[in-house]
Amino acid sequence: MQKHFETELESLKTNISKMASLVDEMVENAFFALKESDLEMCKKIKARDREIDAYDNLIKTQCENILALFQPFAIDLRFILTALMMNNQLERCGDIAVNITQRVKPLMDYKFLLEESKIFEMGEVARQMFKDAIDSFFNRDAKLAEQIGEKDNIVDGYNKSIFRFLIEKMKTNPELIEPASHLMILSRHIERLADHSTNIAEDVIFMLKAEIISHKHKLGSQ
Repeated sequence: MQKHFETELESLKTNISKMASLVDEMVENAFFALKESDLEMCKKIKARDREIDAYDNLIKTQCENILALFQPFAIDLRFILTALMMNNQLERCGDIAVNITQRVKPLMDYKFLLEESKIFEMGEVARQMFKDAIDSFFNRDAKLAEQIGEKDNIVDGYNKSIFRFLIEKMKTNPELIEPASHLMILSRHIERLADHSTNIAEDVIFMLKAEIISHKHKLGSQ
């Protein structure tokens, strides 16, 4: 029974790793497509979303089966619960990558607006947060997880600054209302990516320390 349990646990770890790598690739490629106006890359990202959905269903089933068959406890139980929660966050991050690609075509002719708004800088911070969140899980690194909340504050700051910048642009130049609206939505998607990364970090701390962190601002202040 113990050997069967360990085999199922390793299979779950493998599938979580594959899903995380796939979403990480989607997020990276989404920002590349945005920067390079690469519409072919956008199509590839959208196609990959089906694979994410398949992993989502598989991992949910695996977690449910392990909980029902083996009744794990302590760190093993926390790992499975964390895998279940993380699976949900990863699926949403995959959706966000697709959502980012939907803004590539409408903003192709407004590179100057993208650059002036600092959206690329915001994306870099959110992108690093996501990578750190994934790394903290697989490396069982609570310290790295705790640092992610500090970067979330930076992303929130960018989001507010970009919003104010775009409002002023729309006031002074009505022709920019449509692209600025797309850019506002894009900023919100990136902000949500940072939020999901923070949620993963909270789940990692729960797994490693058996501590439930209810509010993301507590990360980085422990």
